[in-house]
Amino acid sequence: MIDRDGYRPNVGIILCNAHNKVFWGKRIREHSWQFPQGGIKQGETPEQAMYRELTEEVGLRAEHVRILGRTREWLRYDVPTHWVKREWRGSYKGQKQIWFLLRLVGRDSDVSLRASDHPEFDAWRWNDYWVPLDSVIEFKREVYRLALNELVVHLGADRQRRHVDNEAVGT
Repeated sequence: MIDRDGYRPNVGIILCNAHNKVFWGKRIREHSWQFPQGGIKQGETPEQAMYRELTEEVGLRAEHVRILGRTREWLRYDVPTHWVKREWRGSYKGQKQIWFLLRLVGRDSDVSLRASDHPEFDAWRWNDYWVPLDSVIEFKREVYRLALNELVVHLGADRQRRHVDNEAVGT
């Protein structure tokens, strides 16, 4: 599924824990780290694709996370020509992504990098939200920066909501 401008619809996932550390997955047999992401299939909404990708790549299900926010618009990046399959050259430019910010409400032990037959990652870690992006492949860095900058506002609101919720129940 490539749009008329040459971009494949995709979702990106910024998963954070209770300490606002973010999940980074190490690409299998590579030295690059990234957030989970993946294509939107025909007939899927971005949210449906996000949950499917989250399960396939990280082993987490809807009950393990809470959506804090999503980008308002598509964020695009171009893929260098030498990375594009020959048969796609001329029609494919890159990805357009809707990014989701999720809060892990499950446990670290719920993460399973072997949840699918085709794992994307062979290691994972929690990093500071504003970790330098130099470990991300160069052509994706600007989209990561845009997504992190747009979605960070939801972390404060989530903290305030949790604080209010805790006061309401007397804890």
